[in-house]
Amino acid sequence: YLPGRFSFNVKGGRCEACQGDGTIKIEMHFLPDVYVPCEVCKGKRYNRATLEITFKGKNIAEVLDMAIEEALGFFANQPPIARHMQTLVDVGLGYVRLGQPAPTLSGGEAQRVKLASELAKRSTGHTIYILDEPTTGLHFEDIRKLLGVLGRLVEQGNSVLVIEHNLDVIKTADWLIDLGPEGGSGGGYVVASGTPEELVQVPESHTGRFLAPLLD
Repeated sequence: YLPGRFSFNVKGGRCEACQGDGTIKIEMHFLPDVYVPCEVCKGKRYNRATLEITFKGKNIAEVLDMAIEEALGFFANQPPIARHMQTLVDVGLGYVRLGQPAPTLSGGEAQRVKLASELAKRSTGHTIYILDEPTTGLHFEDIRKLLGVLGRLVEQGNSVLVIEHNLDVIKTADWLIDLGPEGGSGGGYVVASGTPEELVQVPESHTGRFLAPLLD
């Protein structure tokens, strides 16, 4: 079989009853549409012939149902695949399933997928990365991993601009720009800028006030 056999987007290997979606949409006239598992493939998205093909005892549906961290071990002897899996784990996405639909990812998760894609490329050292609250929903251990990845980008000569409210991230920055003094219509002005140590010396900075105990 060719690689297209395992694609949801073309005929051949996918379940034609649901066209590879794994679900069937039931239109409700006065309520939101309801999605139910496909009765033919039972939500596995592929036809029977495709599911009979296995690698290390698992078919494609079972592989795509793996969390990335599990897949890292599963593909340990496939360096090109394992390298990409490791990059996703490094940015704190080890819990995401390989086959998880992109629309179900949060904004922060989607940013980290893009970041992992960039990390897999050869660095030029002349790139600026702009991230909007990439730590949203992350456990501290995953935040620590993400900070390590951002540090690697900076060490390679790139610049990383992060919009963030998490103080554990803010305190690691080389340079801070604090906008305020309040949120919404009460803000929009540069209250202070400088290193974390300099910011805590500015009385008008709310960020500096909460940051100070973390720098002691």
